[in-house]
Amino acid sequence: MTATPAPPAHCLNCEQPFGVPRPHYCPACGQETNIRPPTVGEFIQQFGGSYIAVEGALWRSLKLLLLKPGQLTREYLDGRRRRYVLPLRLYLTISVLALLAIRLGAQFEIRSEANGPPITAEQLASGMADVVVIDAGSHRAGLDHGRFFCEGLPHWVCQRLQRKLDVSPQALAAEMRALPEQLVQRFGSAMFFMVPLFALGMKLLYLNRRMRYTEHLVYALHLHAFWFIALALTVVPAKPASDIAVLAIPVYAFLAERRVYRGRWWTTLLRECVLSASYFTALTLALIVVLTWVILG
Repeated sequence: MTATPAPPAHCLNCEQPFGVPRPHYCPACGQETNIRPPTVGEFIQQFGGSYIAVEGALWRSLKLLLLKPGQLTREYLDGRRRRYVLPLRLYLTISVLALLAIRLGAQFEIRSEANGPPITAEQLASGMADVVVIDAGSHRAGLDHGRFFCEGLPHWVCQRLQRKLDVSPQALAAEMRALPEQLVQRFGSAMFFMVPLFALGMKLLYLNRRMRYTEHLVYALHLHAFWFIALALTVVPAKPASDIAVLAIPVYAFLAERRVYRGRWWTTLLRECVLSASYFTALTLALIVVLTWVILG
């Protein structure tokens, strides 16, 4: 039977000597004095953090985020912050979980034509499936019974596509199976960069409020966190849930903006329409970049 080693007389982190009685925490750096291998429960606590407890800050934040549009932002801007998850952490937590739900719940299909039947991995592996990756009038590229074709596109684009598609059928099947995960991953990265752009748009629309850019960024993080929740609900098999989620996106934005910026309803609606049109254009371009990145990368 192995004897239990005597506890060290000093802090293993900063070398501070311990007095008598032995403290539970180092008086110099605050580290625990009883160092031992962590338990599974401690690993779970480290992963989740205290805010995931049933009565923790995450649930209070989610309740306010979902039930009172804009109130969570208002609480933060008014200085009431300790009870809630910080905006960036809340956004990252929700976006990661939402992207995971989308990846697991969404049905990604590859088709030979826009309205054609879906292509299975077995058909790809057999080398007999037609895959049209790009189809924009005279600009087309893909596979015709296993043979690569590229029409009306720049030479460098055709070369990149050929390297991706003109491979063995088994490799192509593996490539296509990995495509959904790559799309979701790149989409999450693109949205992370879209949030500051959205905040900049709010800053320009509300110059008369004399608010700092970071205050608009807090609003953008909370709003996008809700949008990620709504986006995750769109993959729910129940049709009413996905329809309600889509409808909730603009309605929630209007209510949240009114509560945070406290403007008249018609000026709020006008500003939201202007920002929505600009942001939708930027988001469309970002999605095109993401799709191009995945296909040509």
